Amino acid sequence: MNTSAPLAVEMKGITKIFSTQVANENVDLDVRKGEIHCLVGENGAGKTTLMNILYGLIHPDEGEINIFGHHVQIQNPMQASRLGIGMVHQHFKLVESYTVTENVILGLEPRKSLFIDREAAYQATRDISAQYGLAVNPNALIQDLPVGVRQRVEILKTLYRGSNIIILDEPTAVLTPQESIDLFKTVEHLVKGGKTVIFITHKVKEVMAVADRVTVLRHAKKVGILERGDITEAAITTMMVGREMMLALEKKPSQHHEEMLCLHGVTAKGDRGNLAVKNVSFNCRCGEIVTIAGVEGNGQTELVETITGLRKAVSGDITINGKSIVNHSPAEVRATGLAHVPADRISIGLCVKEKVSENLIAGKHTIKDFQKGIFLDWKKIKEYALQAVKEFDIRTSSEEDLVQNLSGGNMQKVVLARELLFQSKLLVAASPTRGVDVAAIEAIHQQVLKARESGCAILVVSTDLDEVLQISDRILVMYNGEIAGEFNPNTTTKEELGAYMIGILRQENMIKSASMVITHD
Repeated sequence: MNTSAPLAVEMKGITKIFSTQVANENVDLDVRKGEIHCLVGENGAGKTTLMNILYGLIHPDEGEINIFGHHVQIQNPMQASRLGIGMVHQHFKLVESYTVTENVILGLEPRKSLFIDREAAYQATRDISAQYGLAVNPNALIQDLPVGVRQRVEILKTLYRGSNIIILDEPTAVLTPQESIDLFKTVEHLVKGGKTVIFITHKVKEVMAVADRVTVLRHAKKVGILERGDITEAAITTMMVGREMMLALEKKPSQHHEEMLCLHGVTAKGDRGNLAVKNVSFNCRCGEIVTIAGVEGNGQTELVETITGLRKAVSGDITINGKSIVNHSPAEVRATGLAHVPADRISIGLCVKEKVSENLIAGKHTIKDFQKGIFLDWKKIKEYALQAVKEFDIRTSSEEDLVQNLSGGNMQKVVLARELLFQSKLLVAASPTRGVDVAAIEAIHQQVLKARESGCAILVVSTDLDEVLQISDRILVMYNGEIAGEFNPNTTTKEELGAYMIGILRQENMIKSASMVITHD
Protein backbone atom coordinates (compact mmCIF):
# COMPACT_ATOMS: atom_id res chain seq x y z
CA MET A 1 0.00 0.00 0.00
CA ASN A 2 1.24 3.46 -0.90
CA THR A 3 1.04 5.54 2.29
CA SER A 4 1.28 8.73 0.26
CA ALA A 5 -1.63 7.79 -2.01
CA PRO A 6 -4.45 10.34 -2.30
CA LEU A 7 -7.69 9.86 -0.41
CA ALA A 8 -10.30 7.96 -2.39
CA VAL A 9 -12.96 8.52 0.30
CA GLU A 10 -13.19 11.24 2.92
CA MET A 11 -16.25 11.29 5.17
CA LYS A 12 -16.38 14.11 7.74
CA GLY A 13 -18.65 14.47 10.76
CA ILE A 14 -21.23 11.94 9.57
CA THR A 15 -24.25 11.77 11.88
CA LYS A 16 -27.38 9.68 11.37
CA ILE A 17 -30.24 9.27 13.85
CA PHE A 18 -33.16 6.88 13.37
CA SER A 19 -36.02 7.97 15.64
CA THR A 20 -34.29 7.92 19.05
CA GLN A 21 -31.42 5.64 18.00
CA VAL A 22 -28.08 7.22 17.09
CA ALA A 23 -26.55 5.07 14.33
CA ASN A 24 -23.58 7.33 13.51
CA GLU A 25 -22.35 10.20 15.66
CA ASN A 26 -19.85 12.66 14.14
CA VAL A 27 -17.93 9.89 12.36
CA ASP A 28 -14.86 10.56 10.21
CA LEU A 29 -13.49 8.04 7.72
CA ASP A 30 -10.45 8.40 5.43
CA VAL A 31 -9.68 5.70 2.86
CA ARG A 32 -6.59 5.90 0.65
CA LYS A 33 -6.60 4.94 -3.01
CA GLY A 34 -5.46 1.34 -3.56
CA GLU A 35 -5.77 0.13 0.04
CA ILE A 36 -7.82 -2.53 1.81
CA HIS A 37 -9.46 -0.56 4.60
CA CYS A 38 -11.28 -2.59 7.23
CA LEU A 39 -14.22 -0.96 9.00
CA VAL A 40 -14.76 -2.92 12.21
CA GLY A 41 -16.96 -2.86 15.26
CA GLU A 42 -19.52 -4.88 17.16
CA ASN A 43 -22.93 -5.56 15.67
CA GLY A 44 -24.89 -2.32 15.90
CA ALA A 45 -21.77 -0.13 16.03
CA GLY A 46 -22.83 1.74 12.88
CA LYS A 47 -20.59 0.18 10.21
CA THR A 48 -23.25 -0.73 7.67
CA THR A 49 -25.16 2.52 8.22
CA LEU A 50 -22.00 4.51 7.42
CA MET A 51 -21.42 2.54 4.23
CA ASN A 52 -25.08 2.75 3.22
CA ILE A 53 -24.64 6.52 3.42
CA LEU A 54 -21.56 6.34 1.19
CA TYR A 55 -23.54 4.20 -1.28
CA GLY A 56 -26.54 6.53 -1.29
CA LEU A 57 -29.03 4.17 0.33
CA ILE A 58 -29.32 6.46 3.38
CA HIS A 59 -28.89 10.21 3.65
CA PRO A 60 -26.89 11.62 6.57
CA ASP A 61 -28.39 14.17 8.94
CA GLU A 62 -25.03 15.94 9.16
CA GLY A 63 -21.60 15.71 7.57
CA GLU A 64 -19.93 15.81 4.16
CA ILE A 65 -18.39 13.37 1.70
CA ASN A 66 -15.45 13.85 -0.67
CA ILE A 67 -14.59 11.35 -3.41
CA PHE A 68 -11.05 11.71 -4.79
CA GLY A 69 -10.96 15.24 -3.40
CA HIS A 70 -14.28 16.42 -4.83
CA HIS A 71 -17.21 17.29 -2.58
CA VAL A 72 -20.27 15.21 -3.47
CA GLN A 73 -23.83 14.69 -2.29
CA ILE A 74 -24.84 11.09 -2.96
CA GLN A 75 -28.62 10.87 -3.29
CA ASN A 76 -28.98 7.26 -4.46
CA PRO A 77 -27.00 4.14 -5.51
CA MET A 78 -27.21 5.13 -9.18
CA GLN A 79 -25.37 8.35 -8.41
CA ALA A 80 -22.87 6.41 -6.27
CA SER A 81 -22.27 4.08 -9.20
CA ARG A 82 -21.56 7.05 -11.49
CA LEU A 83 -18.99 8.21 -8.94
CA GLY A 84 -17.30 4.79 -9.13
CA ILE A 85 -18.68 3.37 -5.87
CA GLY A 86 -20.01 -0.19 -5.76
CA MET A 87 -21.35 -2.22 -2.85
CA VAL A 88 -21.72 -5.96 -2.29
CA HIS A 89 -24.32 -6.55 0.41
CA GLN A 90 -24.49 -9.43 2.92
CA HIS A 91 -27.66 -10.68 1.26
CA PHE A 92 -27.02 -10.95 -2.46
CA LYS A 93 -29.26 -9.18 -4.97
CA LEU A 94 -29.16 -11.66 -7.84
CA VAL A 95 -31.88 -13.06 -10.11
CA GLU A 96 -31.56 -16.80 -9.52
CA SER A 97 -33.18 -17.87 -12.79
CA TYR A 98 -30.75 -15.71 -14.83
CA THR A 99 -27.25 -16.65 -15.93
CA VAL A 100 -24.08 -15.10 -14.54
CA THR A 101 -23.77 -12.87 -17.61
CA GLU A 102 -27.40 -11.76 -17.47
CA ASN A 103 -26.97 -10.74 -13.83
CA VAL A 104 -23.71 -8.90 -14.47
CA ILE A 105 -25.09 -6.73 -17.28
CA LEU A 106 -28.61 -6.27 -15.88
CA GLY A 107 -29.64 -2.63 -16.38
CA LEU A 108 -26.57 -1.82 -18.50
CA GLU A 109 -26.99 -4.29 -21.35
CA PRO A 110 -24.76 -3.78 -24.43
CA ARG A 111 -26.87 -3.27 -27.53
CA LYS A 112 -26.69 -4.26 -31.16
CA SER A 113 -29.40 -2.27 -32.84
CA LEU A 114 -32.62 -2.94 -30.88
CA PHE A 115 -31.35 -6.14 -29.31
CA ILE A 116 -29.02 -7.11 -26.49
CA ASP A 117 -25.56 -7.94 -27.81
CA ARG A 118 -25.19 -11.25 -26.02
CA GLU A 119 -21.76 -11.99 -27.44
CA ALA A 120 -20.43 -8.64 -26.20
CA ALA A 121 -22.04 -9.25 -22.78
CA TYR A 122 -20.48 -12.71 -22.56
CA GLN A 123 -17.08 -11.37 -23.63
CA ALA A 124 -17.20 -8.50 -21.12
CA THR A 125 -18.08 -10.88 -18.27
CA ARG A 126 -15.30 -13.28 -19.28
CA ASP A 127 -12.72 -10.49 -19.63
CA ILE A 128 -13.45 -8.94 -16.22
CA SER A 129 -13.49 -12.38 -14.64
CA ALA A 130 -10.04 -13.16 -16.06
CA GLN A 131 -8.59 -9.72 -15.23
CA TYR A 132 -9.44 -9.95 -11.53
CA GLY A 133 -9.12 -13.70 -10.97
CA LEU A 134 -12.86 -14.23 -10.45
CA ALA A 135 -13.36 -17.71 -11.85
CA VAL A 136 -16.99 -18.14 -12.94
CA ASN A 137 -18.84 -19.73 -15.84
CA PRO A 138 -20.60 -16.84 -17.62
CA ASN A 139 -23.36 -19.19 -18.82
CA ALA A 140 -24.11 -20.83 -15.45
CA LEU A 141 -27.47 -20.21 -13.79
CA ILE A 142 -27.21 -18.44 -10.44
CA GLN A 143 -29.51 -21.03 -8.82
CA ASP A 144 -26.91 -23.73 -9.57
CA LEU A 145 -23.96 -21.90 -8.00
CA PRO A 146 -22.57 -22.23 -4.46
CA VAL A 147 -22.58 -19.17 -2.21
CA GLY A 148 -18.92 -18.30 -2.76
CA VAL A 149 -19.33 -18.16 -6.54
CA ARG A 150 -22.52 -16.08 -6.23
CA GLN A 151 -20.49 -13.54 -4.28
CA ARG A 152 -17.98 -13.37 -7.15
CA VAL A 153 -20.88 -12.55 -9.46
CA GLU A 154 -21.87 -9.65 -7.19
CA ILE A 155 -18.30 -8.36 -7.35
CA LEU A 156 -18.31 -8.77 -11.14
CA LYS A 157 -21.46 -6.63 -11.28
CA THR A 158 -19.71 -3.77 -9.51
CA LEU A 159 -16.64 -4.07 -11.74
CA TYR A 160 -18.75 -4.11 -14.92
CA ARG A 161 -20.24 -0.81 -13.78
CA GLY A 162 -16.79 0.72 -13.48
CA SER A 163 -16.50 0.78 -9.70
CA ASN A 164 -13.14 1.93 -8.37
CA ILE A 165 -14.25 1.91 -4.72
CA ILE A 166 -15.78 -1.41 -3.70
CA ILE A 167 -17.59 -1.86 -0.37
CA LEU A 168 -17.85 -5.44 0.94
CA ASP A 169 -20.41 -5.71 3.75
CA GLU A 170 -19.60 -8.65 6.08
CA PRO A 171 -18.50 -10.61 2.99
CA THR A 172 -17.57 -13.85 4.80
CA ALA A 173 -20.78 -14.13 6.85
CA VAL A 174 -22.18 -16.77 4.48
CA LEU A 175 -18.88 -18.33 3.33
CA THR A 176 -17.05 -21.48 4.33
CA PRO A 177 -13.40 -21.17 5.49
CA GLN A 178 -12.18 -22.24 2.03
CA GLU A 179 -14.46 -19.73 0.29
CA SER A 180 -13.23 -17.00 2.65
CA ILE A 181 -9.62 -17.71 1.66
CA ASP A 182 -10.65 -17.45 -2.01
CA LEU A 183 -12.33 -14.10 -1.25
CA PHE A 184 -9.16 -12.73 0.36
CA LYS A 185 -7.24 -13.64 -2.82
CA THR A 186 -9.91 -11.86 -4.87
CA VAL A 187 -9.56 -8.72 -2.74
CA GLU A 188 -5.79 -8.76 -3.28
CA HIS A 189 -6.39 -9.04 -7.06
CA LEU A 190 -8.73 -6.05 -6.89
CA VAL A 191 -6.24 -3.74 -5.18
CA LYS A 192 -3.42 -4.90 -7.47
CA GLY A 193 -5.71 -3.90 -10.30
CA GLY A 194 -5.99 -0.37 -8.92
CA LYS A 195 -9.23 -0.71 -6.95
CA THR A 196 -9.88 0.52 -3.41
CA VAL A 197 -11.68 -1.88 -1.05
CA ILE A 198 -13.62 -1.07 2.13
CA PHE A 199 -14.09 -4.32 4.02
CA ILE A 200 -16.78 -4.29 6.73
CA THR A 201 -16.27 -7.00 9.33
CA HIS A 202 -16.35 -7.83 13.02
CA LYS A 203 -14.03 -10.83 12.68
CA VAL A 204 -10.61 -10.01 14.09
CA LYS A 205 -8.73 -12.74 12.24
CA GLU A 206 -10.06 -11.40 8.92
CA VAL A 207 -8.70 -7.97 9.77
CA MET A 208 -5.32 -9.50 10.55
CA ALA A 209 -5.38 -11.33 7.19
CA VAL A 210 -6.32 -8.51 4.81
CA ALA A 211 -6.18 -5.00 6.31
CA ASP A 212 -3.79 -2.24 5.30
CA ARG A 213 -5.53 0.05 7.80
CA VAL A 214 -8.41 -0.31 10.24
CA THR A 215 -11.05 2.15 11.44
CA VAL A 216 -12.89 1.04 14.58
CA LEU A 217 -16.44 2.09 15.52
CA ARG A 218 -18.03 1.59 18.92
CA HIS A 219 -21.52 2.69 19.96
CA ALA A 220 -21.95 4.75 16.76
CA LYS A 221 -18.67 6.66 17.23
CA LYS A 222 -15.22 6.36 15.71
CA VAL A 223 -12.83 5.33 18.48
CA GLY A 224 -9.61 5.05 16.54
CA ILE A 225 -7.61 4.02 13.49
CA LEU A 226 -4.79 1.48 13.27
CA GLU A 227 -2.00 1.36 10.69
CA ARG A 228 -0.82 -2.01 9.44
CA GLY A 229 2.14 -2.22 11.82
CA ASP A 230 -0.07 -1.57 14.85
CA ILE A 231 -2.75 -4.16 14.09
CA THR A 232 -2.96 -6.90 16.74
CA GLU A 233 -5.86 -9.02 17.98
CA ALA A 234 -5.66 -7.42 21.41
CA ALA A 235 -5.59 -3.87 20.03
CA ILE A 236 -8.59 -4.42 17.75
CA THR A 237 -10.78 -6.23 20.28
CA THR A 238 -10.05 -3.73 23.05
CA MET A 239 -11.02 -0.83 20.77
CA MET A 240 -14.14 -2.63 19.54
CA VAL A 241 -15.46 -3.62 22.94
CA GLY A 242 -13.93 -1.00 25.23
CA ARG A 243 -12.27 -3.55 27.48
CA GLU A 244 -9.72 -6.34 27.28
CA MET A 245 -11.19 -9.52 25.84
CA MET A 246 -10.62 -13.09 26.95
CA LEU A 247 -9.24 -14.35 23.64
CA ALA A 248 -8.83 -17.93 24.94
CA LEU A 249 -11.57 -19.83 26.72
CA GLU A 250 -10.87 -21.11 30.20
CA LYS A 251 -12.48 -24.53 30.11
CA LYS A 252 -12.48 -27.08 32.91
CA PRO A 253 -11.90 -30.73 31.96
CA SER A 254 -15.09 -32.40 30.83
CA GLN A 255 -16.77 -34.66 33.36
CA HIS A 256 -18.21 -37.34 31.10
CA HIS A 257 -21.40 -38.76 32.52
CA GLU A 258 -24.15 -40.92 31.10
CA GLU A 259 -24.93 -40.99 27.40
CA MET A 260 -27.65 -38.49 26.44
CA LEU A 261 -27.73 -38.55 22.63
CA CYS A 262 -26.99 -41.64 20.56
CA LEU A 263 -27.16 -42.07 16.78
CA HIS A 264 -26.89 -45.55 15.33
CA GLY A 265 -26.60 -46.04 11.55
CA VAL A 266 -28.66 -42.95 10.69
CA THR A 267 -29.31 -42.33 7.01
CA ALA A 268 -31.42 -39.48 5.61
CA LYS A 269 -32.18 -37.97 2.22
CA GLY A 270 -31.63 -34.39 1.13
CA ASP A 271 -34.20 -32.11 -0.45
CA ARG A 272 -33.42 -33.46 -3.93
CA GLY A 273 -33.76 -37.12 -2.94
CA ASN A 274 -30.03 -37.74 -2.65
CA LEU A 275 -28.53 -39.49 0.38
CA ALA A 276 -27.28 -36.55 2.45
CA VAL A 277 -26.60 -38.46 5.71
CA LYS A 278 -25.05 -41.89 5.32
CA ASN A 279 -24.96 -44.45 8.13
CA VAL A 280 -23.90 -41.97 10.80
CA SER A 281 -23.21 -43.25 14.32
CA PHE A 282 -21.92 -41.32 17.34
CA ASN A 283 -22.93 -40.33 20.87
CA CYS A 284 -22.87 -37.26 23.11
CA ARG A 285 -22.68 -37.49 26.89
CA CYS A 286 -23.91 -35.23 29.65
CA GLY A 287 -21.36 -32.52 30.44
CA GLU A 288 -19.65 -32.89 27.06
CA ILE A 289 -19.40 -30.70 23.96
CA VAL A 290 -19.17 -32.70 20.73
CA THR A 291 -18.53 -30.54 17.66
CA ILE A 292 -19.17 -31.55 14.07
CA ALA A 293 -16.80 -29.75 11.72
CA GLY A 294 -17.05 -29.74 7.97
CA VAL A 295 -17.43 -27.71 4.82
CA GLU A 296 -21.05 -26.69 4.38
CA GLY A 297 -23.09 -28.98 2.15
CA ASN A 298 -21.68 -32.24 3.49
CA GLY A 299 -24.82 -33.33 5.32
CA GLN A 300 -24.57 -31.32 8.54
CA THR A 301 -27.83 -29.44 7.98
CA GLU A 302 -29.74 -32.63 7.17
CA LEU A 303 -28.21 -34.37 10.19
CA VAL A 304 -29.36 -31.64 12.58
CA GLU A 305 -32.83 -31.64 11.02
CA THR A 306 -33.06 -35.43 11.44
CA ILE A 307 -32.08 -35.25 15.12
CA THR A 308 -34.53 -32.41 15.86
CA GLY A 309 -37.49 -33.98 14.04
CA LEU A 310 -37.51 -31.61 11.08
CA ARG A 311 -36.47 -34.35 8.61
CA LYS A 312 -37.34 -38.04 8.37
CA ALA A 313 -34.66 -40.71 8.61
CA VAL A 314 -34.55 -43.47 6.00
CA SER A 315 -32.90 -45.89 8.40
CA GLY A 316 -31.12 -46.04 11.74
CA ASP A 317 -32.10 -45.03 15.26
CA ILE A 318 -31.73 -41.90 17.42
CA THR A 319 -32.19 -41.96 21.18
CA ILE A 320 -32.29 -39.16 23.73
CA ASN A 321 -31.80 -40.30 27.30
CA GLY A 322 -32.45 -43.87 26.19
CA LYS A 323 -35.75 -43.10 24.43
CA SER A 324 -36.02 -43.55 20.66
CA ILE A 325 -37.15 -40.34 18.97
CA VAL A 326 -36.34 -41.11 15.35
CA ASN A 327 -39.02 -39.72 13.02
CA HIS A 328 -40.95 -38.21 15.92
CA SER A 329 -42.40 -34.73 15.47
CA PRO A 330 -40.34 -31.68 16.51
CA ALA A 331 -42.73 -31.13 19.45
CA GLU A 332 -42.25 -34.71 20.64
CA VAL A 333 -38.47 -34.41 20.31
CA ARG A 334 -38.40 -31.14 22.25
CA ALA A 335 -40.53 -32.72 24.98
CA THR A 336 -37.58 -35.01 25.77
CA GLY A 337 -35.55 -31.96 26.87
CA LEU A 338 -33.88 -31.06 23.57
CA ALA A 339 -33.01 -27.42 22.90
CA HIS A 340 -32.32 -26.36 19.33
CA VAL A 341 -30.40 -23.33 18.06
CA PRO A 342 -30.93 -23.39 14.26
CA ALA A 343 -28.41 -22.10 11.73
CA ASP A 344 -30.98 -19.65 10.32
CA ARG A 345 -32.02 -17.55 13.29
CA ILE A 346 -34.13 -15.19 11.17
CA SER A 347 -36.55 -17.55 9.43
CA ILE A 348 -36.49 -20.52 11.82
CA GLY A 349 -35.22 -19.39 15.21
CA LEU A 350 -37.22 -16.20 15.74
CA CYS A 351 -40.38 -14.27 14.99
CA VAL A 352 -38.58 -11.03 14.20
CA LYS A 353 -41.76 -8.94 14.01
CA GLU A 354 -42.69 -9.91 17.57
CA LYS A 355 -41.34 -8.60 20.88
CA VAL A 356 -38.20 -9.82 22.62
CA SER A 357 -40.32 -11.01 25.56
CA GLU A 358 -42.64 -13.01 23.27
CA ASN A 359 -39.71 -14.68 21.55
CA LEU A 360 -38.15 -15.58 24.89
CA ILE A 361 -41.18 -17.67 25.89
CA ALA A 362 -42.01 -19.07 22.44
CA GLY A 363 -42.76 -22.77 22.81
CA LYS A 364 -42.88 -22.40 26.61
CA HIS A 365 -45.93 -20.15 26.77
CA THR A 366 -48.23 -22.99 27.87
CA ILE A 367 -46.39 -23.75 31.11
CA LYS A 368 -48.06 -22.74 34.37
CA ASP A 369 -45.42 -20.13 35.23
CA PHE A 370 -46.69 -17.95 32.38
CA GLN A 371 -50.40 -18.64 32.81
CA LYS A 372 -53.06 -16.69 34.65
CA GLY A 373 -56.23 -18.68 34.30
CA ILE A 374 -56.83 -19.10 30.58
CA PHE A 375 -54.71 -16.04 29.78
CA LEU A 376 -51.01 -15.30 29.66
CA ASP A 377 -49.60 -13.66 32.78
CA TRP A 378 -47.81 -10.71 31.18
CA LYS A 379 -46.44 -9.47 34.48
CA LYS A 380 -44.57 -12.75 35.05
CA ILE A 381 -43.50 -12.85 31.39
CA LYS A 382 -42.03 -9.36 31.73
CA GLU A 383 -40.16 -10.34 34.90
CA TYR A 384 -38.81 -13.44 33.18
CA ALA A 385 -37.81 -11.47 30.09
CA LEU A 386 -35.97 -8.84 32.16
CA GLN A 387 -34.04 -11.62 33.91
CA ALA A 388 -33.13 -13.24 30.57
CA VAL A 389 -32.07 -9.91 29.04
CA LYS A 390 -29.77 -9.27 32.01
CA GLU A 391 -28.32 -12.79 32.27
CA PHE A 392 -27.57 -13.09 28.54
CA ASP A 393 -26.60 -9.42 28.10
CA ILE A 394 -29.15 -8.86 25.33
CA ARG A 395 -28.57 -5.28 24.17
CA THR A 396 -32.07 -3.86 23.74
CA SER A 397 -33.80 -0.68 24.85
CA SER A 398 -36.66 -2.73 26.31
CA GLU A 399 -37.92 -6.30 26.54
CA GLU A 400 -40.90 -4.92 24.59
CA ASP A 401 -38.69 -3.98 21.63
CA LEU A 402 -39.24 -5.88 18.37
CA VAL A 403 -36.60 -8.50 17.63
CA GLN A 404 -36.09 -7.06 14.12
CA ASN A 405 -34.59 -3.96 15.77
CA LEU A 406 -31.77 -5.95 17.36
CA SER A 407 -28.32 -6.60 15.93
CA GLY A 408 -27.50 -10.11 14.70
CA GLY A 409 -25.53 -10.97 17.83
CA ASN A 410 -28.35 -9.90 20.11
CA MET A 411 -30.87 -11.87 18.06
CA GLN A 412 -28.70 -14.94 18.62
CA LYS A 413 -28.61 -14.26 22.35
CA VAL A 414 -32.43 -14.23 22.39
CA VAL A 415 -32.46 -17.70 20.80
CA LEU A 416 -29.85 -19.03 23.24
CA ALA A 417 -31.63 -17.54 26.24
CA ARG A 418 -34.91 -19.14 25.23
CA GLU A 419 -33.29 -22.52 24.67
CA LEU A 420 -30.97 -22.66 27.69
CA LEU A 421 -32.89 -21.02 30.52
CA PHE A 422 -35.18 -24.01 30.90
CA GLN A 423 -32.26 -26.26 31.89
CA SER A 424 -32.42 -28.46 28.82
CA LYS A 425 -30.75 -31.88 28.90
CA LEU A 426 -29.47 -31.68 25.33
CA LEU A 427 -28.51 -28.66 23.21
CA VAL A 428 -28.13 -28.98 19.45
CA ALA A 429 -26.63 -25.76 18.09
CA ALA A 430 -25.93 -25.13 14.39
CA SER A 431 -23.40 -22.35 13.70
CA PRO A 432 -24.21 -20.62 17.02
CA THR A 433 -21.79 -17.72 16.47
CA ARG A 434 -22.09 -17.17 12.73
CA GLY A 435 -22.49 -13.51 11.84
CA VAL A 436 -22.04 -12.20 15.39
CA ASP A 437 -19.31 -9.97 16.76
CA VAL A 438 -16.40 -10.77 19.01
CA ALA A 439 -18.09 -9.68 22.24
CA ALA A 440 -21.23 -11.68 21.43
CA ILE A 441 -19.09 -14.72 20.57
CA GLU A 442 -17.42 -14.49 23.98
CA ALA A 443 -20.82 -14.24 25.70
CA ILE A 444 -22.30 -17.13 23.70
CA HIS A 445 -19.32 -19.39 24.40
CA GLN A 446 -19.56 -18.63 28.11
CA GLN A 447 -23.25 -19.55 28.16
CA VAL A 448 -22.55 -22.79 26.30
CA LEU A 449 -19.79 -23.68 28.77
CA LYS A 450 -22.11 -22.84 31.66
CA ALA A 451 -24.68 -25.28 30.24
CA ARG A 452 -21.96 -27.91 29.86
CA GLU A 453 -20.88 -27.51 33.47
CA SER A 454 -24.50 -27.95 34.59
CA GLY A 455 -24.51 -31.37 32.91
CA CYS A 456 -26.14 -30.53 29.58
CA ALA A 457 -25.01 -32.61 26.61
CA ILE A 458 -24.09 -30.28 23.75
CA LEU A 459 -23.78 -30.97 20.03
CA VAL A 460 -22.40 -28.04 18.00
CA VAL A 461 -22.13 -27.84 14.21
CA SER A 462 -19.57 -25.28 13.03
CA THR A 463 -17.40 -24.40 10.02
CA ASP A 464 -15.20 -22.11 12.16
CA LEU A 465 -12.15 -24.19 13.06
CA ASP A 466 -10.99 -21.70 15.69
CA GLU A 467 -14.33 -22.12 17.45
CA VAL A 468 -14.25 -25.90 17.00
CA LEU A 469 -10.83 -26.20 18.63
CA GLN A 470 -11.74 -23.81 21.46
CA ILE A 471 -15.00 -25.23 22.73
CA SER A 472 -14.90 -28.96 21.89
CA ASP A 473 -14.31 -31.96 24.11
CA ARG A 474 -14.49 -34.17 21.03
CA ILE A 475 -14.44 -33.24 17.33
CA LEU A 476 -16.16 -35.19 14.56
CA VAL A 477 -15.47 -34.25 10.93
CA MET A 478 -18.27 -34.79 8.42
CA TYR A 479 -17.52 -35.26 4.74
CA ASN A 480 -19.90 -36.36 1.98
CA GLY A 481 -22.58 -37.31 4.49
CA GLU A 482 -20.31 -39.52 6.60
CA ILE A 483 -18.28 -39.15 9.77
CA ALA A 484 -14.76 -39.10 8.35
CA GLY A 485 -12.88 -38.95 11.64
CA GLU A 486 -12.89 -38.27 15.39
CA PHE A 487 -10.32 -36.03 17.07
CA ASN A 488 -9.12 -34.74 20.41
CA PRO A 489 -9.00 -30.91 20.25
CA ASN A 490 -5.86 -30.92 22.42
CA THR A 491 -3.85 -33.01 19.98
CA THR A 492 -5.14 -32.07 16.52
CA THR A 493 -4.56 -29.03 14.31
CA LYS A 494 -6.58 -26.96 11.86
CA GLU A 495 -4.47 -28.36 9.05
CA GLU A 496 -5.30 -31.96 10.01
CA LEU A 497 -9.00 -31.19 10.38
CA GLY A 498 -8.97 -29.37 7.03
CA ALA A 499 -7.55 -32.43 5.26
CA TYR A 500 -10.45 -34.52 6.55
CA MET A 501 -13.00 -31.78 5.79
CA ILE A 502 -12.15 -31.79 2.08
CA GLY A 503 -11.84 -35.58 1.79
CA ILE A 504 -8.07 -35.96 1.45
CA LEU A 505 -7.93 -38.15 4.57
CA ARG A 506 -10.43 -40.30 6.45
CA GLN A 507 -10.33 -42.77 9.33
CA GLU A 508 -11.56 -46.05 7.89
CA ASN A 509 -12.68 -47.31 11.29
CA MET A 510 -15.21 -44.46 11.43
CA ILE A 511 -16.84 -45.50 8.14
CA LYS A 512 -18.28 -48.84 9.06
CA SER A 513 -21.63 -50.56 8.90
CA ALA A 514 -23.83 -50.44 11.97
CA SER A 515 -24.55 -53.79 13.60
CA MET A 516 -28.26 -52.97 13.57
CA VAL A 517 -30.04 -51.06 10.84
CA ILE A 518 -33.65 -50.02 11.34
CA THR A 519 -35.44 -49.09 8.14
CA HIS A 520 -38.33 -46.62 8.21
CA ASP A 521 -41.11 -46.56 5.68
